[in-house]
Amino acid sequence: MTMHQNQTKIETANHGVPWEKAFGYAQAVRVKDTIYISGQLSHDASGNLVAPAKVDAAGKPESFENMDQQIRQTYENARILLERFGASFDDVVEETLYVLDVDAAFGPAAAIRKAVYGSDVPQVASNIIGVNRLAFPQQLVEVAFRAVVDR
Repeated sequence: MTMHQNQTKIETANHGVPWEKAFGYAQAVRVKDTIYISGQLSHDASGNLVAPAKVDAAGKPESFENMDQQIRQTYENARILLERFGASFDDVVEETLYVLDVDAAFGPAAAIRKAVYGSDVPQVASNIIGVNRLAFPQQLVEVAFRAVVDR
């Protein structure tokens, strides 16, 4: 992971995966006391998707059975970025889950979120939004976060 700081006190962090440069963005940006985390997905340190969905000839997922594994890895990638700024999920105030199938994501996401935040009712504003497509055909979920430190 790389981290950069410019003169206006904006810090950024990346995972070092190929699509950061290809698309041109930072995985996370800290401005003052707020950390904005770009949509995270289920990749490992080398940029390989973890638990990729099997896709049909049209490039659509054949099933959503890997949703749980993808959500777990997505939160792990967010944890890595938060730690880079000395933060944790205790600092997260908002998250948005983008999923290909809301019904398939709801149960696994609820259980994983409760474990990650350590509460049956996490004090986090949360959105779950069904979308037609994500960056990679084998991808089932993407989650963006906002954290506030020094509260």
